[in-house]
Amino acid sequence: MANFRKRGAKWYFQIYLGDDPITGKKKFSSKGGFQTKKEAQLAAAEIEKEVYENSYVKEQDTKFQDFTLEWIKIYSESAKVSSVRNRKHNLDHLNRFFGHKKIKEISRKQYQAMLTSLHKEGYAFNTLDGIHSTGRMVFKKAVEFHIIKDSPCEFAKIPRKVETVEDVENNKGEIKFMEKPELIRFLKAAKENGIDKDFPMFLTLAYSGLRIGELMALKWTDIDMARETLRVTKTYYNPSNRTKEYQLLTPKTKGSIRTIKMDPDVIEVLKKHKVHQEELISNGYYNQFDFVFAKEINNPGYPEFLKTVNTRMQRLMKIIGIDKNLTPHSLRHTHTSLLIEAGVGIKEIQQRLGHGDINTTMNIYAHITENMEEKASQKFSELMRGSLDL
Repeated sequence: MANFRKRGAKWYFQIYLGDDPITGKKKFSSKGGFQTKKEAQLAAAEIEKEVYENSYVKEQDTKFQDFTLEWIKIYSESAKVSSVRNRKHNLDHLNRFFGHKKIKEISRKQYQAMLTSLHKEGYAFNTLDGIHSTGRMVFKKAVEFHIIKDSPCEFAKIPRKVETVEDVENNKGEIKFMEKPELIRFLKAAKENGIDKDFPMFLTLAYSGLRIGELMALKWTDIDMARETLRVTKTYYNPSNRTKEYQLLTPKTKGSIRTIKMDPDVIEVLKKHKVHQEELISNGYYNQFDFVFAKEINNPGYPEFLKTVNTRMQRLMKIIGIDKNLTPHSLRHTHTSLLIEAGVGIKEIQQRLGHGDINTTMNIYAHITENMEEKASQKFSELMRGSLDL
């Protein structure tokens, strides 16, 4: 039963909610600021209905920033280090807007305004999607803990940039990869001009379609020389680029755990590389962690930095004059393009690349085949040029 009082010009109500099961103290819900008694009665009736239906939540005064500290602790208990790092980065954005506010004061309008503001600041869709995903998780937990009744994220939409004619013509989203002749030149350069393990490293990357983190985590026990297979079970993680502070994490998705059939010639190159590594071990100090592509100087035996692999790739491309914005991940796309060219099915490509979602494979497939169709048209035009008086 609600009690109503008038304080000055405004109306106020107080509702008895029952006794606290732990302390035994009486619990009340009160609210003021109503213009008329009728308004106060309607608001009180809504709360009494929720109490009767056991759906009432007395929202707390917890600040958003304080709750995110509690949330990230809970999240960290079951998430990978790399995922925790990304969530913390997303929380920095959320706290910039809401850190000082009480969670119960954050409205749907304010939350949507936050996404819109970040979009106007120039953040990419994928970045906004990560921030929004983290926001949904935080507010969902706040609802679960009865800190708030509803999540302000529920109907929020991530703004998208309206694509212009110039964007389409520039094709900024084009997937970068090497053509087959370029790949051959690149691998020859790695063999003839590469530094220590460059050739077996880039050959394996090009012929397997591995992610660069998967390649750096590869151990000799993952390679079955007799069956000519690689087993992918982990990925290398070292955001600080400190040699001894690396971590081996589970792969990106469950589908990333896979066994890949390798070309016999690549296996032979890996056998020679293993002999070379065993010579290094026998000749002096070497940290025997069993990594296939380990450092050979400066902490030999530890996994090579990802940025070092990229630097070496840029060096080789410069030698042979490939002027493209390519990275080691581009060799994964190159592998995909050659599989498509060879007529391999989408499902088989998905399994080989370790995509958890076939839509990822389909998107890459669509980009690459579109590029191939354009080149086919160009080649036909070149073939026919001058043949007809058009």
